[in-house]
Amino acid sequence: MPSPTVEPRVRARGVRIADDALVVELTDGRTLTVPLDWFPRLARASPAARDAWVLLGDGEGVHWPDADEDLSVAGLLAGNDGR
Repeated sequence: MPSPTVEPRVRARGVRIADDALVVELTDGRTLTVPLDWFPRLARASPAARDAWVLLGDGEGVHWPDADEDLSVAGLLAGNDGR
């Protein structure tokens, strides 16, 4: 029986909002681009609130205090809205 492959934990290292998309730079070199309308609070937030993000934990997630939004990298990679 083949042994299961264990994928290293991927983390966020940078975030930006470009046009109508959330762009998350990952520690493994990938860049994840997700439609901004998946996240109504971010879509409605001011540019200053969108730029005021912080990494949660060791990059396991991203928090926007002024927009009251939290997203997980695992959720984004799973193809859902990151919650």
